[in-house]
Amino acid sequence: MKVTIKLPKPRNPLVAPARARKAGAHASHNPARRVRRLEKQKLNQVLSGRKTDSDCDV
Repeated sequence: MKVTIKLPKPRNPLVAPARARKAGAHASHNPARRVRRLEKQKLNQVLSGRKTDSDCDV
């Protein structure tokens, strides 16, 4: 009588490094970038006519 041992399925070697990575926005902690972005958005809204100059507090 032969004895067979069932081996578990091998793990995917690419999963462990992928799970260890931390994804997210690049340099989201930079407040100067946030201010510049908000100012740019306000300017684009004024120029496109979606807001008037009196609506903006720039």
